[in-house]
Amino acid sequence: MDHRAKYRLIVAVTEDWAIGKDGDMLVRNPDDLKRFKRLTTGHTVIMGRRTLESLPGGRPLPHRENIVLTRNGHAEGDGAGYRVARGLKEAKALVAPEEDEVFVIGGETVYRSLLPCVDECLVTLYHVRRPDADTWFPNLDAICGWRLAAREPGGTTPDGTPFDYLTYVRE
Repeated sequence: MDHRAKYRLIVAVTEDWAIGKDGDMLVRNPDDLKRFKRLTTGHTVIMGRRTLESLPGGRPLPHRENIVLTRNGHAEGDGAGYRVARGLKEAKALVAPEEDEVFVIGGETVYRSLLPCVDECLVTLYHVRRPDADTWFPNLDAICGWRLAAREPGGTTPDGTPFDYLTYVRE
């Protein structure tokens, strides 16, 4: 993507790089949701149709420009508070010229499609394994061209799962 905005991907993973099961997140963490809201509010977010449907009420995120990537010709679009893009080029064209940060927020197919186009990955790493998951994120430690630039302790979820915040950047 050659837009002037910085493209950042934001994802929560387990130690085995699992991200979801049955259309839902694997770990409930109010602190991480607050961080997500703080980082993305006022910016453009790009997501897939199923991610949109998984949001509360199936509604777009407030105080953000929502772009939904979908191959489904039945997506509602502008009248529903988000814009529809049928592909990467179309999504890029929908980003406002003055936008300085664009966040890719899921799901698996969108992450995999846009990973080559992002500058930075903000990863919440939960110190648990979930082999029962059905959606996964690519292991950035095993992908050439990415390096771990920062790790900061996140704390512990209400159910006792420890987590860290990782930042990966392109080499």
